[in-house]
Amino acid sequence: MEVRPYQRLTATGRYDNERQFLLENIIVNSRYGYYVLTPLLADEDEPVLLVNRGWIEKGGGLFDVNVLNVPTTRITVRGRAGSLPRAGYKMGAAIDATSTWPKGAVYPSREEVAAALGVEVQPFVLLMDHEEQHGFLRNWVPAEFGPGKHFAYAFQWFAMGAVLSGLLVWNYRKKRFDS
Repeated sequence: MEVRPYQRLTATGRYDNERQFLLENIIVNSRYGYYVLTPLLADEDEPVLLVNRGWIEKGGGLFDVNVLNVPTTRITVRGRAGSLPRAGYKMGAAIDATSTWPKGAVYPSREEVAAALGVEVQPFVLLMDHEEQHGFLRNWVPAEFGPGKHFAYAFQWFAMGAVLSGLLVWNYRKKRFDS
């Protein structure tokens, strides 16, 4: 089954409470924090689904990992298909190999997450719905680039061309009548 970006999805499985990721350097409302990624284990033959449970603020003191705990019983989670956040440029390893769980990560790829987990990972991330339990601040906004934006760009360039043409004609007529 092909999954489209921002498609509504429902997944059932068990959270891997022991192996979670904290995606660092995520800024929301001018505050630093983390996206919490929790693996959802479905059937044995299916790749692991990463669930983005939302944003949590990075406090000034030690991070309390107990806030990440989720039930390990079978659970159904609803959300939308998304992707891991990407950086324009990153230096060094995306996932700290020496750290314990939860692992801090800076813009990891799907392959890097799969290597850290030691299992295959789905090609998309489930962005947990607002109504779902065991989540944090979630304000998912689709990054759409529809035809309206193309028409706006076309209008902008047409208007700029018309203004420049008008200035050219006005300048030509002014020089012709001033001589």
